[in-house]
Amino acid sequence: MPGTDRRSAVLGGAAVLATAGIAALTGSSAAHRSVVATAPDIRSESVFSRARGQYVDLVLILPSERPAHGLPMVTMLHARGGSARGAAPNGMARYLSQAVATGRVPPFGLAAVDGGPYAYWHESDPGDDPMAMLLEELPVWLADHGLGDDSGHPFAAAGTSMGGFGALVYTRRRRERGRPLAATGVLAPALLTDWEEMREREAFRDRRAWAALDPLRHPETLDGTPLGVWCGTSDPFVAGTRRFVRRADPDVAVFSDGGHTGDFYTSAMPGLVAFLGRHTPIPAEPRT
Repeated sequence: MPGTDRRSAVLGGAAVLATAGIAALTGSSAAHRSVVATAPDIRSESVFSRARGQYVDLVLILPSERPAHGLPMVTMLHARGGSARGAAPNGMARYLSQAVATGRVPPFGLAAVDGGPYAYWHESDPGDDPMAMLLEELPVWLADHGLGDDSGHPFAAAGTSMGGFGALVYTRRRRERGRPLAATGVLAPALLTDWEEMREREAFRDRRAWAALDPLRHPETLDGTPLGVWCGTSDPFVAGTRRFVRRADPDVAVFSDGGHTGDFYTSAMPGLVAFLGRHTPIPAEPRT
């Protein structure tokens, strides 16, 4: 059956440790050796998404090879033109593993799926609905691995650029379904202030469709969810992000030097990991 057909693989060498991250985590040579030996468990498999009508990659980034049953998970949404395999900023997998190993954050993992390179995480093409995939199928896939809450749902969302836009929409949809997230963190969210710019991306059929979904226009739909926002001061989305921060009043808002680049995402990643760690639930004991 297409709903259960999976092709699995282990990704090797998927992340490079950020130098600043390891320096912050280790205070002695012994600790340094211990942390360097800690490696994340990164798995990839192909699953059939009925919501998208195609096979997609499901990438799991776990802090160890033997994650606890019910390990809390964050859904990590990729940027425009990207895919599940590149959803997490460079260095995040290893940094998370080391932060968990040294007790800086409680254990949690990341789950990424292919949402389509240009869809802005909604049904931009009829019959291809990545948001429905996140809401309805991802929990099933995670539950099959014994991950997430008692029904496989992620406790938080994160995303970069277009993925930041999608993470905010996902936060809204989870609240509407009565399953609010514990936290949402976004890096340089692709929040445009001008319809003409958005129209060039061909992600929405018209201005009305965009306005109905745009997180910048509906900050009240996120009320009650702790938010973290990071953006470079030279980022092309900084104007929209500043406007969003003024309207949504997130728990964490950081604007620092940088553009819309992988280097900036990596520099902001330790703050994102710490933010998500503060909202990580304690996994429930497995039922016997």
